[in-house]
Amino acid sequence: MKSLVTACMLWIASCVASALAQPAPPAWPVKPVRLVVPYTTGGGTDMVARGLAQHLSELWAQPVVVENKPGAATMIGADFVAKAPADGYTLLFSDSATFVINQHLSSKMPYRPRVDFAPITTVVRLAPVVAVSPSIPVSSMAEFIAYAKANPGKLSYASFGAGSYPHVVSEQLKRMAGIDLIHVPYKGSSAAVTDMIGGQLSMLIVTLSVFEQHERAGKLKVLATATEKRLSLRPDLPTVAESGVPGYAVSVWFGMAAPAFTPEPVLDRIHADVLKVLADPAYRARYVTAQSLEPGGISRAAFAELLKDEEARWAQLVRESGARLD
Repeated sequence: MKSLVTACMLWIASCVASALAQPAPPAWPVKPVRLVVPYTTGGGTDMVARGLAQHLSELWAQPVVVENKPGAATMIGADFVAKAPADGYTLLFSDSATFVINQHLSSKMPYRPRVDFAPITTVVRLAPVVAVSPSIPVSSMAEFIAYAKANPGKLSYASFGAGSYPHVVSEQLKRMAGIDLIHVPYKGSSAAVTDMIGGQLSMLIVTLSVFEQHERAGKLKVLATATEKRLSLRPDLPTVAESGVPGYAVSVWFGMAAPAFTPEPVLDRIHADVLKVLADPAYRARYVTAQSLEPGGISRAAFAELLKDEEARWAQLVRESGARLD
């Protein structure tokens, strides 16, 4: 018995010695990190990403370089990251479309969002609201719904093309509220807002920052927030659900991911440092509050669960909207 105990102790000692002899994992990062944004420069996604990159560069003592790879409804940039080495040096920063919407719009997806990426966290949440032209004689969401019902097919709504989130969520509002609106696609928010102010367009659902300046000038009316809960930035705005469309809610966010199989310690480091940036008052003031966004920062596990839940929800919304990219 004594010899057996001795043998076991020697075996344990050898295992410990072997483990101690293993080289420590390399430090990270030891070279520049690429943050891929699948949109053109200058947009909202790009702006938030560049602010994040600047702050992460300071934390990591390495350049964090934003690379814009637009095209194919974000699929070019996303596919680039999905096929990049899983070493933490190529990361993806994009909105909900890349992760939970596009796979329901296209049969030619070059990547699989929940297989090819390692989720890190949401960075910010958009604040989609319902705004209407000043020519519409209403002052609340409930009044707008009643007016639309009284004027079927006479009002319009804007989107940024078939399958864009304003298109899908406006179609959802039509179904749930029982109203008939004409879809008018635009290339961007500026032209849509101009037409709404001029009375050629009735409604647009997009993030609050697009409308704030015009709302303050009295050029259009923001009626309600399309989010599940009231916005911390605008607690005066009721939700659409509170305004007579129970169950209606829109969830749109910017999130970060790495290629699948990126080492767990690297993912944990990135997650922790992104949360540090989000807690920085200077970052929040310039890139979150100033853009009328809500801060993110959920855990990696919570982000993975969010992707699973929203993939199923957007599948239904896209199917009901009839939108396709091919």
